[in-house]
Amino acid sequence: MRKYPFRLTLGLLLALGAGGSAAFAHAFLDHASPAVGSTLAATPPNVRIWFTQELEAAFSGIEVSDAQGVRVDSGASQFAGNLMTVALKPLPPGEYKVHWHVISVDTHATEGNFTFRVGS
Repeated sequence: MRKYPFRLTLGLLLALGAGGSAAFAHAFLDHASPAVGSTLAATPPNVRIWFTQELEAAFSGIEVSDAQGVRVDSGASQFAGNLMTVALKPLPPGEYKVHWHVISVDTHATEGNFTFRVGS
């Protein structure tokens, strides 16, 4: 009877270890331009976000909106491996919210948002 608790414990540890490694398979934001929380003197030409994994373009995108929730991006995200880019319209001074959603090539979905400012 003592073998079963040992096997059960070993099985649980292996299952937890496998689950823990799967969590690292998601595409997370690595860095962005403009940088998260940055203040810029003028409108950047685009928002570029690099992720920790390659992306599935058909199911990923970026939306940039102003303080009133009006979109200020071109609407067409571009992709190159782990980089996602969207062009911006000319922006007046203010705070802008970037919302991104991605599916990595291994089918894990993540999303997030950050802000940046234009002007002082």
